[in-house]
Amino acid sequence: MPYRPPLVPYETFVADPPDLPVRGPGEDGAAVVGRAEVVATDPHGVTFKAALSDGASMALRVDAAGEGVIRVRLADDPQARSRSARALPLVHPGAHPAIVTVDDAHAHVRVDAGAVVAEIRLDPWHLRFLGPDGRLLLDQDRGTRDISGRRRTLPFGRSTVDGTPVAWHESFVAPGDERFVGFGEKFTPLDKRGQRALMWNFDAFGGESDRSHKNVPFYLSDRGYGVLVDSGLPVQFDVCQSTHSSVQLLVPDDLLDYYVLAGPTPAEVLDRFDRLTGRPYLPPKWAFGAWVSSGFFPDSQERVLERARLLRERGIPCDVLHLDCYWQVAGRWSDLRWDDEAFPDPTAMLRTLAGQGFRVCLWMNPYLMTDSPLYPEAAEAGHFLRHADGSPYVADVWHGSHPASAIVDFTNPAAVEWFAGLLRPLLEQGVAVFKTDFAEGVPVDAVAHNGMTGVELHNVYALLFNDVVARVTEEVAGHRTVWARSSYLGGQRHSAQWSGDVNATWPGLASTLRGGLSHGLSGVPFWSHDTGGFHGTPTPQLYVRWTQFGALSPLVRLHGTTSRLPWDFPAETERDAVAALRLRYRLMPYLWSVAVRAAADGAPMMRALLVDTPDDPTAWTTDLQYRLGTDLLVAPVTDPSGHRDVYLPVGDDWIDAATGERHPGGRHLRVDVPAHRLPLYVRHGALVPVVAPGDTVGDGPFRDVTIVSWGAVDARAVLHDVDGDTVVTAVRDGDALRVDTDGPLRVTRVSVAGAAAPDRLLLNGEPVPPAPFDAWLPDPT
Repeated sequence: MPYRPPLVPYETFVADPPDLPVRGPGEDGAAVVGRAEVVATDPHGVTFKAALSDGASMALRVDAAGEGVIRVRLADDPQARSRSARALPLVHPGAHPAIVTVDDAHAHVRVDAGAVVAEIRLDPWHLRFLGPDGRLLLDQDRGTRDISGRRRTLPFGRSTVDGTPVAWHESFVAPGDERFVGFGEKFTPLDKRGQRALMWNFDAFGGESDRSHKNVPFYLSDRGYGVLVDSGLPVQFDVCQSTHSSVQLLVPDDLLDYYVLAGPTPAEVLDRFDRLTGRPYLPPKWAFGAWVSSGFFPDSQERVLERARLLRERGIPCDVLHLDCYWQVAGRWSDLRWDDEAFPDPTAMLRTLAGQGFRVCLWMNPYLMTDSPLYPEAAEAGHFLRHADGSPYVADVWHGSHPASAIVDFTNPAAVEWFAGLLRPLLEQGVAVFKTDFAEGVPVDAVAHNGMTGVELHNVYALLFNDVVARVTEEVAGHRTVWARSSYLGGQRHSAQWSGDVNATWPGLASTLRGGLSHGLSGVPFWSHDTGGFHGTPTPQLYVRWTQFGALSPLVRLHGTTSRLPWDFPAETERDAVAALRLRYRLMPYLWSVAVRAAADGAPMMRALLVDTPDDPTAWTTDLQYRLGTDLLVAPVTDPSGHRDVYLPVGDDWIDAATGERHPGGRHLRVDVPAHRLPLYVRHGALVPVVAPGDTVGDGPFRDVTIVSWGAVDARAVLHDVDGDTVVTAVRDGDALRVDTDGPLRVTRVSVAGAAAPDRLLLNGEPVPPAPFDAWLPDPT
C-alpha cells in the first residue's frame, strides 16, 4: 500500500488493494529454489523439477518465447496460468526455436534465444541472462540477509504465511548505477530506482502521487533489457527501495511467469514487448486534431452549437467536440441516454456539427447510478458485479461526490451485449467516439459472473471495458478509437489514453509530463492529458504554457472543471494558445508520419530522451522534456518565471526553432522563454514536412506540403501518409540543394531554416523559389 502521511486524511477508495501479510519477528516462510534437475528438453527450452528449501517440488520452465525473449515459469502445476487469465490473456508468447545445451554432467544448462541467453547452474540453482556477446544483462539475487540473520530480499521461490501460499517472488542484482523506467503511467521521477511500483489501478485523485490509473508490469533497464511479468494481480516491484542492491518482484498469483526481453536499445525492447502483448492501435488521422471539451459542468445543445460556431468564426483549429458528463441527466450516470431537456434534438445537432467538420465524443463510464430508470431491470438481469450473497454490488465509485453506482460485469456475455446495445444507437445517430472514464473501481470483495474475485478482476477490468467500447465503435463507426483513463498490460490496443484528473497547477503540469514519458516507455505511444489541467482554473499564463505542451503532445484535448475555451481567457492568452494549436496543425504531416511509425514498432511519439540516446546517462534522468518523433525536441515551461534548463541530446546539433541558432548536443542551456513561445528545437539535418494550418485535419492525403530542410545539408527521411510512404532525399551540392521525392506525398515547395538559403533549390529536378520560412513561433509584436 502507498505510504500514509501522518495528520493527513487517508485517501480512502472503494477499491483499495489488499495488503500482503507482514511476517512476525523470527518468521521466515520463504521457500527458495535450491536446486533443480532436467526433466526434458525440446527445441524451445527446458523443463525442470525444482526442489525448494521447504522440501516442496515445483515445475520450472525456461524457454524462448520469441527472438530475444526468454520466459521463466515457476508453479505447482505446469499448466498453471494467472488467475486474471480467466477474463482474458495478457501475453501471447511465441514458440521460438532455441539452442538448448546441457553439459555432460547435467550441472549447467544454456538456452540461447538469439539476442538473449539464459545460463543456469542446477545445484545450487542460479540463473543469469547474457547478451549474445557474453555481456551480463541480469543476474538472480540469491537472497540477502543482514548481520542478525534476517532476510532482506526474497529470492526465486514462494512465500507462505500460516501455511498458505501468498506470493511468488524473484530478485535480481542491481548494480549501483543501474536505472529503471516504465511500469505504466507513473507521475513520479522517470528513473524508478528507490521506488516501489504497485500494479493496481487507482482513481489517482490527480496526477501527483504514486497512484496510477494505468499500470503495466514491465520495466526497462539502461543495461539493455526489459522485464515483463504476466499477471493481472497486484504485482509489486521493489526497485531498490528495501535495499539498493536488488530489484524484487512479488507476485500474489498462482504462479511466477516473467519474460526477459533483450535490446540492446529501448526501442528494440519495446518492439519485442509489442510482439508479446500486441501492436498499438493507430487512431484515425482526425483524432490527431484538437479535441475541445464542454468541461465538467452543465451543458446544453444550444451551448454546444454556440461553441462550434465560435471555434470556426475565430479560426481555432478543432476536429473533435467532447461532451462530458452532462449530456446525460445528472444523477443517472452512466445510462447513456441524452438529457432530453438540455438536448431536445441531438440528431439535428450532430448533423449540423458534422457539416461544420466536427466529430463528437461522448463521456461515459462502466457504472450505473441506482437512480437511473435502467437500474432495476439491469440488476434483475444480473448485469452488475455482485456481493458474495448475490446482491448487486453498489459502490461509492464517486468518492461521495455523486450517488453510489453499480458496476457493469463485463465477464457476463449478456451484460456485454446489453451495454453494447446502449452504445450502438448513439454511434448510429452520428456520435464518433467515446471517452471511457473510470473503470478503476472494482472492489476486492466483488464477485463476477465468471467466478472471478474483485482482486483478480480489478486491473484487467479496464481492458474488458475498453474492448467492448472499441468493438462496438468499430462495428458502427469503422474505427476502434477510445479516449481512455484506465488501462493495464496490453492496453496499447486502446488508443488513445489520457492522464486523468490532474490539478491545474504548475507542479501538476510537470508531473503530468513525467507520467506521459513513463507510459510511453511502457509500450503506449498515443497518450494525452487535460490541457489546462482538470481540477481548478488555470491562470492565463499556465493555460498558455499547458496549451503549448498539449499542442506538441501525441494527442491534445482541452478539458477541465471550468472552461478551457480560449476566448474565456484574456485576448493575449487566446492569441498565444491558438498560435500553439495552429503550430500543431502546421506540423500535422510530421505528426502523422511519427504516429504511423509508432504504431508499427511501439516506440512512443513522445519520446523520453533515452529512447534515441540510450548510451547518454543524462537521458535516463531527464524527465521534463522529450523528443516528439526523432527530429523535434520539446521542453515545456513548467514554472511561471518562464526560465528553464534544456538539455540537448548527444549525437546531433540542435537548432532553436524560433531564432535559428544552432547548438551542439550534449550540453545544457538555460533559457528565458517569452509567453508566446516554448523551447522547441529541431535536429540539424532534419527534413520536416509542414502544411498551411486549416480548421480540421481531414481524412485524405496531405496536399501542398512544404519540406523544411533544417540546415540545408544532405539528409533522408521516410514520410508516411494514408496513401503510402514517400522517401525524401536532400543533397547539398555547392550552392545548390536538390530535394527529391519518391512516393505519393504532394510536395510543392521547399524551405530552408537554421542556415543561409543556398543560391539554388531544385525539387525533383526543377528549379523552385525558396518558400519563405515564417518562424514557427513568431513574435506577435
